[in-house]
Amino acid sequence: MRETERYPVDGPNSLWQVYSTISRWKAVRNFVFIQISRYAPSLPLKRWIYRRILGMKVGEHASFALMVMVDVFFPEKIEVGDNTIIGYNSTILTHEYLIKEYRLGRVRIGSHVMIGANTTILPGVTIGDHAVVAAGSVVYKDVAPYSFVGGNPMRVIREDVRQETVAER
Repeated sequence: MRETERYPVDGPNSLWQVYSTISRWKAVRNFVFIQISRYAPSLPLKRWIYRRILGMKVGEHASFALMVMVDVFFPEKIEVGDNTIIGYNSTILTHEYLIKEYRLGRVRIGSHVMIGANTTILPGVTIGDHAVVAAGSVVYKDVAPYSFVGGNPMRVIREDVRQETVAER
């Protein structure tokens, strides 16, 4: 299950209190640099912004495709391992603002992971090393290493991709 911290709030809903959670300056700065990263064709530039400005932990040769959207408010809670690919237009969230509470959770994506295009990863999720996430998936729970998952709701398609035969490729 997802590992998140819950924070109850008073008032109409938690999003109305977002700036008591984080500073406006941090939100604006993060938004600007995330937008630059979304459109930048240079993988080293994107990784530099993610690491040095947004405080993410990003491994060597990790690749973020065009239009990837990382969490604006808490990008420092995102960890991506070595040689991982995050597909086009995917979203990685580390917060959820709900009616009576907001939740924060780290997102850990292992090494040698393939995340397909248009995938949404929710807060508090861990994706194990060598996992494959199909395009268009909503990752709402942990993904075991070497597994192949997909869909909405996400389900396990294959428990161990190492068992794939040459004929299936």
